[in-house]
Amino acid sequence: MSGLTLDSGALIGLERSRPVEVLIRRALDRGERLAVPAGVVAEVWRDGRRQARLARLLADAAVDVIALDDRTARAVGQLCGASGTADVVDASVAWCARQRGHVVVTSDERDLLRIDPRLRIVAV
Repeated sequence: MSGLTLDSGALIGLERSRPVEVLIRRALDRGERLAVPAGVVAEVWRDGRRQARLARLLADAAVDVIALDDRTARAVGQLCGASGTADVVDASVAWCARQRGHVVVTSDERDLLRIDPRLRIVAV
């Protein structure tokens, strides 16, 4: 693995599932970069006082929160058009992983593979 791109299911799993927490911790211990599209953060962030693990992860120097700027928004929109999906957040996860050569950690394997069948996936 060269790094991980995390979707909403991965971030929810970080709070609720020991195996997901271990997977993410091991990647960080190996020095891998983690990427989280900003839309994913918006989907799961509710109250930082109650989401301590998530807050610590997002503050980690090895974690990049990827902004949906103009260039990225256009690329994600094109990916939505090419794959026939309207889910901008899922498409941003696929785009982010594709750009970085990352493995995607997801609970939504089927939808992401419909967007990009070449994605490498770890289902959680």
